[in-house]
Amino acid sequence: MGYDHELEKNKMHESGEDYLETIYILLKKNGYVRSVDVATELGFSRPSVSRGVGLLKDAGLIVMAEDGSLKLTDEGTKKAKAVYEKHTTLTRFLVYTAGVDAETAENDACRIEHIISPQTFKGIKKFMKEHKDQ
Repeated sequence: MGYDHELEKNKMHESGEDYLETIYILLKKNGYVRSVDVATELGFSRPSVSRGVGLLKDAGLIVMAEDGSLKLTDEGTKKAKAVYEKHTTLTRFLVYTAGVDAETAENDACRIEHIISPQTFKGIKKFMKEHKDQ
């Protein structure tokens, strides 16, 4: 596999995680989510989200109800919660340790959550727990 292919594969992986996390958050917030809601929240085009939703459906991570609403499968919920946990933990970690504002921490956490190793994330969670998860 070439470098460009790996970059594209990772980018698709990132956007899939972003979609799952966004669907999870919107479901928690509104109890209902449609593809257009995901597009609006992420600032992506409807065709782009439609393609991403199709890939998530093919992967068995989401299903579309007859009314067009999106639902996470059990596996989709598990993956979405994991991404959400990374995002929120990393955001808090960056605010606490780097002293950056919440918006900067949020934006940086969104990038880091896709590439951080499980070992590093485990260490950050341990650090935050030991410091009373400030």
